[in-house]
Amino acid sequence: MSLTNEHIKEKLVEKFGEQVNNFTEPHGMLTFEAPKELNLKVLNFLYDAPELKFRFLTTLCAVHYPQQKEKELAVVYHLHNLEDNVRIRFKIFTDISKPDIYTATGLFSAANWLERETYDFYGVNFIGHPNLKRILNVEEMDYFPMRKEYPLEDSTRIDKDDEMFGRGGTFGYGTEKTDQGTIAEAEKNNEGEAVL
Repeated sequence: MSLTNEHIKEKLVEKFGEQVNNFTEPHGMLTFEAPKELNLKVLNFLYDAPELKFRFLTTLCAVHYPQQKEKELAVVYHLHNLEDNVRIRFKIFTDISKPDIYTATGLFSAANWLERETYDFYGVNFIGHPNLKRILNVEEMDYFPMRKEYPLEDSTRIDKDDEMFGRGGTFGYGTEKTDQGTIAEAEKNNEGEAVL
């Protein structure tokens, strides 16, 4: 019998009931959520259940949803059953003011650096991690750069030339800055003149 998303869902609901929820299948990949306190229990079940065998952690990352009060940070696990070639996505959410999640390093050795990276960029505190410290940013950094807590770049800045970033007008693509403002290529006629 091949392992189907429906079978995986049935096994999860049979074990955890309504605590596992929000089942979807974007692009055919089973995706679901559980409370953050259950992350290790769910991961262990997916790993140990003889018919499931999700024993490979493909990746672990975080996502910041500033509009979702008390659920601003999501930790996302991508798991792979190598025998049946089935992948699933498991999400847990946490409050940004107390982003404590149990570490998965005891189950997946790959979680070590992935959790360090997630801590480094999002500030998720993985409880029980053997060496939770910054991995790419400097230790002196007192913020987490991937959180959406900072304003977007000011579009009125004149110290950046779009041509340097492959978006400049004189090369015939992107936008061009003029006295009238910025002109997109789509707003020019065949001779390259602005159509106002």
